[in-house]
Amino acid sequence: MTKCITLSDDAYNDLRALKTDNESFSEVVRRLTTKKKREELLKLAGIWKDNPKMVKTMKDIYRNRKNLKLRNFN
Repeated sequence: MTKCITLSDDAYNDLRALKTDNESFSEVVRRLTTKKKREELLKLAGIWKDNPKMVKTMKDIYRNRKNLKLRNFN
């Protein structure tokens, strides 16, 4: 069964950029939304929590982000 969906131009262009030459848009959507991919990402959640060096690095990153000053380009 075929369904029609509406995408903004930006969303269409993003999806088109992810599409390979021999891949349909349906195949791209399936590739990006498969349960297997989500499960693989969930396996990574918290993987570094017991690594003291990574914990320190992440704390440094968050601390440095708080000190960033945003510039106004208007």
